Amino acid sequence: MAHHYSVLMVLLCLSIESRAGLAVLPEPLSLDDAMHFSSRQIPVLSHVKAAIEAVNAEALAAASLDGVRLTAQGRLRWIEPSYKSVNEDRNDSHASLILQKPLYDSGYADHLQAAAEMAQSTHNVQTLIARQQYQLAIMRAFYDVLLADIAFARDNEAMSIAFVAADKARDRHELGVLSDVDLLAAESHYEQARRQRSSSAIQQRLTRAALAIAMGRPDDLANNLVMPEIPLPAKLEDDFSAYWRQLVENNPELIKLRASIVAAQKKADAARAAYGPVLSAELGVAAHNRSTASTHPVFAGLLLELPILSGGAKEAGIAKANAVLQQARADLLTAELRLRQEALEIWMRRQEILVDIEAFKALGDYRDLYLDRSRALYELEVRTDLGDAMTQTTAVHWRLMDALFNWAINQARLRALSGAEVYARNLSAEEGEMR
Repeated sequence: MAHHYSVLMVLLCLSIESRAGLAVLPEPLSLDDAMHFSSRQIPVLSHVKAAIEAVNAEALAAASLDGVRLTAQGRLRWIEPSYKSVNEDRNDSHASLILQKPLYDSGYADHLQAAAEMAQSTHNVQTLIARQQYQLAIMRAFYDVLLADIAFARDNEAMSIAFVAADKARDRHELGVLSDVDLLAAESHYEQARRQRSSSAIQQRLTRAALAIAMGRPDDLANNLVMPEIPLPAKLEDDFSAYWRQLVENNPELIKLRASIVAAQKKADAARAAYGPVLSAELGVAAHNRSTASTHPVFAGLLLELPILSGGAKEAGIAKANAVLQQARADLLTAELRLRQEALEIWMRRQEILVDIEAFKALGDYRDLYLDRSRALYELEVRTDLGDAMTQTTAVHWRLMDALFNWAINQARLRALSGAEVYARNLSAEEGEMR
């Protein structure tokens, strides 16, 4: 019976997984797994997909301007024949089928198609930007969960220590060797530690929810996470100018903005050609209820349209297109200045983080030795600060891991700015061995 129940539960889980279209998250969850098993149905990717579809639709609309058009026309009309007319029939209804192909439009369609193709050329860039955004979000959320777990361990130790201290204080108070004020102080300290532990427990839940949302799987909260290895460089590269040149050439945002300028220029050219001469070829067949000398069953010819007055529409269109072009150029200049400052800050931040890491490593070594000594003295009943030493050791570990995670995020941001993938499985080969 138990075997059948187990099989039923497995089938039920597989059914739920199949309906959701998502694989079950591994346990424990690594950062690689978080990236691999994240849903692709998340807002940042959906927005890019919608934008790409809009650009494709605009390209189709531009291509249709040069296309062949087939039009069916029908007219029901009653007339009073002229006194000169030989045909006295008053039913002048007719139907026609007209095939039309533009031959020349002053370059209007070509300019619009070129603008649309330039916008389409940024599909891969838009996708990369979106992928970078959600990978960075997953990395941050993943690290936040790990920090929340370390913080909970720290606060849980502190609460346990405060509880033992308060319990001993009550015993000493009952023996009359501890004052009421000192007892209340110990109990107050315990309540504060308990409150901090409760806050840390809530933070554990919130950070896991944030990770699940970043992965596009809000109902899948990971229980246990694998602590990733954070590679550090053997030597820090200090040539910012070389990095900046690479960034200017490969930054996805700048690439997209440069393409926007070209597209805007083509649309400005199209606006200037919008009211030029248009030459089209026509071929048609018609059926007339009332035949006269001027009605024909088959016809072919050329149609020339030459706009003379546009009522200011041409000038307005050109002004609008030029404004968009100027805005695109201003956006590129603004982005270059902003990115240079942002890149320099991230670049310089590396040294600061590495100094923090070295400092916390040294402090951690000290705390480990201090903990060993406190443990030995505790066993000899010489000193009783073992609990505090354990808490301080965990607190230093939190600060060290926070610095390491800051390094990983900082490096990921540098890669994103230079157009590279934010996250790769084998970063150690790129960044050097662990220190």
